[in-house]
Amino acid sequence: MITGKNYIGYTASATGTRHFKTVNPVLNEENEYRFTEATAAEVDAAARLAAAAFPVYKAVSGKERAVFLHRIADAIDALGDTLTEVYCRESGLPPARAVGERGRTTGQLRAFAQMLSEGDWVDATIDTALPDRMPAPKPDLRKMSIPIGPVAVFGASNFPLAYSAAGGDTASALAAGCPVIVKAHPMHAGTSELVAAAILKAAQETGMPDGVFSHLLAAGREVGIQLVKHPAVKGVGFTGSVQGGRALFDAAAQRPEPIPVFAEMGSLNPVIVLPSALRADAGKWAAQLTASITTGTGQFCTKPGLVIGLEGELFAQFTAALAQQIEGVPPGCMLHPDIHRNYERGRQTLSAQEGATVLAQAAGTPPPNFAPQQLLRVPGKAFLSNPALHAEVFGPFALLIECADMGELRQVVESLDGQLTGTLLGDAAEAAAHPAIVSALQNRVGRLIFNGVPTGVEVCPSMSHGGPYPASTDSRFTAVGIHAVRRWVRPCSFQNWPDELLPPELQNSNPLNILRLVNNQFSKDAL
Repeated sequence: MITGKNYIGYTASATGTRHFKTVNPVLNEENEYRFTEATAAEVDAAARLAAAAFPVYKAVSGKERAVFLHRIADAIDALGDTLTEVYCRESGLPPARAVGERGRTTGQLRAFAQMLSEGDWVDATIDTALPDRMPAPKPDLRKMSIPIGPVAVFGASNFPLAYSAAGGDTASALAAGCPVIVKAHPMHAGTSELVAAAILKAAQETGMPDGVFSHLLAAGREVGIQLVKHPAVKGVGFTGSVQGGRALFDAAAQRPEPIPVFAEMGSLNPVIVLPSALRADAGKWAAQLTASITTGTGQFCTKPGLVIGLEGELFAQFTAALAQQIEGVPPGCMLHPDIHRNYERGRQTLSAQEGATVLAQAAGTPPPNFAPQQLLRVPGKAFLSNPALHAEVFGPFALLIECADMGELRQVVESLDGQLTGTLLGDAAEAAAHPAIVSALQNRVGRLIFNGVPTGVEVCPSMSHGGPYPASTDSRFTAVGIHAVRRWVRPCSFQNWPDELLPPELQNSNPLNILRLVNNQFSKDAL
């Protein structure tokens, strides 16, 4: 049931006077539910409650937190068709996408639960004392990861489930032992509230402290800034635009006690097309790139926005095939009228740049909020001299860069900002012949792809979903996979601490039977 209220822990609250509604972009009309924006007092109450819950929640064992995460996944599954219907009404996305994304969301929760059950994730490290060491004794030192405190999570516009109320940021923070305050994305507030209620139901059923989770609503940025500036909040997770992420990052840095902001923001996801790929099967790559550019109406953070190659007959034939296939894709509905307006503004701006040529564009006038896909081409020299061509266009848009030679291609790669992904299409021999280009690409991205497309993010421990700024604010961390938990913990060393007072992970008997690094050797043995 959607109430349109905020959740301050287990308590529903709607004391504010400002309201908003979500939009059905397919019908281009407002949905029926009305949501009440959180007040400053409600933000403060949620943050204070989370701070009070933190010492209790961080003491909950890993196995108990695992049960909690499993119960959240069960509660989300139990929402059934109701969740799918609201998801589709608020996003314009099809039911199959809703079902798939729900599976990814619950899968993430269960993956973190498994991680907690195994227990090794805390990186327990022990260096035993050497009291007779000369010239000075060596103390007993033991280190492990501990949670940082309450975390603010911001829902993403393009993933109403997997990057929202119970998405990867929330799942990883709860796994770490951190209470979470979600600022719901206003474009899918109803979907977010349904999931928030499922989380709170699971929290109550498993005996978690009041304040382990809260859910706040707002159409603008004011509530989010208040949340980030609150002294009880110790970390922030965000997925969205560079402008929005940077505003939160700056607000967090200006606090008397600065806190980390792990923001995933803009990415062009360049694809380098080597001649060997085109000689082998240009048609296959044109088809795969067409799907990667247009699937989901191009509204994935890993959509390939740049395709880079060498001028010549091979690349000309490939671009013609790519243009023909892109023109044949029916325009899709975008997530929201605002996103559609930004898409139109972005593609028109890039189309007007000197040297830009329109290669493909959907014919006719699509319905409101449906995006006509577009493919542009510019010479490498024009791209290098014009920063405006480096802008991300969120939607079914791609820019082809035609380089004069490998030297110019390398310059193009080196001129790029940080990206989530970088792709190389070609054979191994040709890739090996250009190590400088591969190295330049690696320097700019968080994930290198060989003979594939960047869309389709596998949720597993080896996935790195981040990259140099502005792809993310800290390229050392991933937002996908169980290692995302490392954003919400910090190392703490215990020196000469009585064994019985140590956390179980560091005690001599190793009661949790976890893998530990003991005197530089991995072991599960007791000391």
